[in-house]
Formats: sequence, structure tokens, C-alpha cells
Amino acid sequence: MQRAYIGLGANLGDARGALAAALRALAALPATRVAAVSSLYRTAPIDSSGPDYLNAVAALDTELEPEDLLQSLLDIEARHGRERPYRNAPRTLDLDLLLHGERQLHTHALTLPHPRLHERAFVLRPLLELAPALEAPGLGPLASYLDRVADQHIERCEMPVVPWP
Repeated sequence: MQRAYIGLGANLGDARGALAAALRALAALPATRVAAVSSLYRTAPIDSSGPDYLNAVAALDTELEPEDLLQSLLDIEARHGRERPYRNAPRTLDLDLLLHGERQLHTHALTLPHPRLHERAFVLRPLLELAPALEAPGLGPLASYLDRVADQHIERCEMPVVPWP
């Protein structure tokens, strides 16, 4: 069993509903348990346009290999109407595999740790909410990157993500 962290985001349609549905889908994955979910955070799009995003991070305990987990994430996105017309396009659902245990991986389809996780407040803040002392392979303590993203506006929302089964 490995601890994996998944970034969740949406800014089209019922974003909160999409994140709740994604959590239920993650909980239904084989050999996987949702261990924790961060608060919701609202952020403006980065390098894009469109409405603000709702973001969260989920901690999973899973026996799935990184590539299999990634494929499951892509399948969940597709079921929620995710389209990729251009880089950083607005989206109905975005699921990113941020970390998978201590794995470091660089293939055509997957890089672990996620290559921009330490550059985005909408990833770091909810991730560190779940695991304040978390270290990432090749990056070290993730809390040390918070100062670098201090200029990125992020707002913790009072509304919780709808619980999953």
C-alpha cells in the first residue's frame, strides 16, 4: 500500500459537484482507500482564462501502480466531460497525480513528483494542509516552497467537499 496524493480542480459547470463525484469515483477504485481530503480552495486560473477554480487534494492509500492510477484518473476525467482543446484550457474536472509514495518517475505519460507541484499555491496549500511536514523526492520539504508562491491568490472556502461513501 502506498500513499498517493491527487490534485483535484474544476472551473466549468458545477465545479463543487464534479469534485465530490470525483472523490466518490476515487473511493471506488480497486485496492484504494481515500484516507483524507483537504479543504476546498478558490483560485484564479494560471496561464489561462475562465472562471475561478475550486481545488482540493485527496490522500489515497492504494496498491495501484502509478501508471494504472494515472489511467484511472484520466478515465474519471473523461466520464466528467474533460476536454483538452489547448494547454491550460478551462475544465470540468482535472485530476493530477502529484505524488505516489517515494517514487520518482519520468516517462512520456507521467512524471513523479508532478513537475509543477512546488510552483502552484493551489497544490501546495491543500497538500500541506493534509501533511504539513511532507517531503517530495528530489524536492525536499514542500513547506519550503510556500514563500515562492505567496504572490498567487488563493482563498480557503468555508464549504466542504461533499463526503464520499
